[in-house]
Amino acid sequence: MARAVKEAKVAELTERFQNSAGAVLTEYRGLTVAQVRELRQALGQDATFAVVKNTLTKIAAKDAGVSADFSELLVGPSAIAFVEGDVVQAAKGLRDFSRANPLLVIKGGVLEGKTMSPDEISKLADLEPRDVLLAKLAGAMKATMAGAAATFTALPVQMARLLAALQEKNAAEGPAGAPAQDAGQASDAVPAGEAASTEADAQAGDEPAPEADSDQ
Repeated sequence: MARAVKEAKVAELTERFQNSAGAVLTEYRGLTVAQVRELRQALGQDATFAVVKNTLTKIAAKDAGVSADFSELLVGPSAIAFVEGDVVQAAKGLRDFSRANPLLVIKGGVLEGKTMSPDEISKLADLEPRDVLLAKLAGAMKATMAGAAATFTALPVQMARLLAALQEKNAAEGPAGAPAQDAGQASDAVPAGEAASTEADAQAGDEPAPEADSDQ
C-alpha cells in the first residue's frame, strides 16, 4: 500500500474514532459476505461495520487519544463497528448477532474514551434503547409538572377558605381590645336618673313631719 494511501486511511480512521460515540472491535474470521451484510443491517443506520488493518488502526487510535488497552486488542482479523447514534442499540445488535453466529467474536470496545470489555458491552446491550429511556423521562417529567400545576391551582382556593375562616373568627370575637362586660354587673347596675331619685326620696323620709298648730 502506497504511503499516501496509508496516510489517508489513518486520517479516516482517526476521524471515525473522534466523531463516533463508541467503537466495538470484533473478530470476523469465517463470516460470509452475506452474514456481514446481515450484521450491518442489524446495527442500524447509525453504525458502520468495516474491516480494518491492525497496524493502521493502532496509529489512528493513538492519534485520536484512544486508550492503549484498546490497541492491544488489535490482533488477528479485525473489524470495527463505529457507532454514531445509540450505542445501546448497536451493542444489542452485535451481541444478538454473535449469539446466532458464534464466528463473530466481540473483543472489546471504547465508549467516550473508556475501554470496555466484552462483558461490559454485553451489559450495555441489556439496557433499554435511548428513545425508550427518553420517553420514560418525558413521562416522569410530565407527571411531575402535572402535580405541580394541580398544587398551584389549589392554592388560591385554600387561601380563600383561610381568609373566610379568619373573618368569621374576628366577627365572633368583636372589636379588638374591647373587654367583654360582666353579665352579673350589667344586671345590678342602676341607671343614673333612677339612682338620683332614690337618694332624694331617702332624704325626704329622714326629715321629721311638721307639728300640728295647737291654736287650731
